[in-house]
Amino acid sequence: MNLSVIRACALAVCCCVATGALAQNAAEENLSTNARFLMAARDADAAALSRELAAGAAINSRNRLGETALIVVLKKDRADLANLLIYAGADVNIAAVNGITPLMAASYGGHDAIVKRLMAKGADLRAVDRLQKNAMVYAAGEGRTEVVMTLIAGGMAANDVYANDLTPLMWAAGFGKTATVRALLAAGADPARKDNRGKTAVDIAREQGFNETVAALQAAPR
Repeated sequence: MNLSVIRACALAVCCCVATGALAQNAAEENLSTNARFLMAARDADAAALSRELAAGAAINSRNRLGETALIVVLKKDRADLANLLIYAGADVNIAAVNGITPLMAASYGGHDAIVKRLMAKGADLRAVDRLQKNAMVYAAGEGRTEVVMTLIAGGMAANDVYANDLTPLMWAAGFGKTATVRALLAAGADPARKDNRGKTAVDIAREQGFNETVAALQAAPR
């Protein structure tokens, strides 16, 4: 083989190897940036979050549980960091492996202002997780009255029926969230509805020993 041909082939091989190495290094660098970004979310480190975003981290990166940084910071009750990520363009509908969405996490935590921002960005109100719970179920069960009212204002209803024929009123009653029960009754929730066991909200509250909640339900007009 001609020496010049051999040299050309060798040069081509070197170029290919170099190109491949550069691509691999770039991929590793990006992965590292995304990993650092998710670690910053886990540590609720605002400065690190901003730094890694500026360095090119993918804002919708997910951890091994499928959680985005937005879900992670909401689980840590860091509404300020959630605002930062929403403003930076985080997808508000990406769910974790267990089906939890940012809206569910914000509703569970009672972050009403974040719930409103997520809704304004197109968050799916009726998405359910693996337990067949949605944002309303989490809000009602945790007694997040403001969030419950925000979700109703956004299109959900006080008498919506979820898994096992449970209504928001039943969820609130079952956890003794009397203030939320009263708010749902004022919004038109029907205390006479029954779940798939034939139990009403007052039956559920009575079983759990929530006497104040029972009294509020019994005082409701029929």
